[in-house]
Amino acid sequence: MAAPQVSMVARWREGLVFESGPPAGGRSPVTVDGNSQVAISPVELLLVAAVTCSMADVVIILEKQRVRLRTLDVAVTGTRRETDPRRLTALHFTWTVAGAGADETKTRRAIDLSLEKYCSVMTSLAPDIAVTHHVAVAA
Repeated sequence: MAAPQVSMVARWREGLVFESGPPAGGRSPVTVDGNSQVAISPVELLLVAAVTCSMADVVIILEKQRVRLRTLDVAVTGTRRETDPRRLTALHFTWTVAGAGADETKTRRAIDLSLEKYCSVMTSLAPDIAVTHHVAVAA
């Protein structure tokens, strides 16, 4: 059996603005701007991918723990090197969770499992990126 693959195509628009999406179309493309002027930058898009991938895992894990989520909000901040390559050196997530049955123990366990084991985006990043998080569970 062949390994699963993911494919995307990108097209240059102007300057450092690009449009990318699946090769077959059918879904809205994403505009990316290397200068962060008219659209999200590649590094910002990487943060979006990391946070939403992890959020999906946390939703699934909390549902299995019989937590009925009401809200799930996450802010992520990336720290980058000052010199080229300006790669990410640290990520900090701030999680805010509310729902019936949600508590700090369940929430932290779900987040840890996602960030350390299940999130395919996070596990694809360089292992030397420091990852920290803060959790607030609302009633």
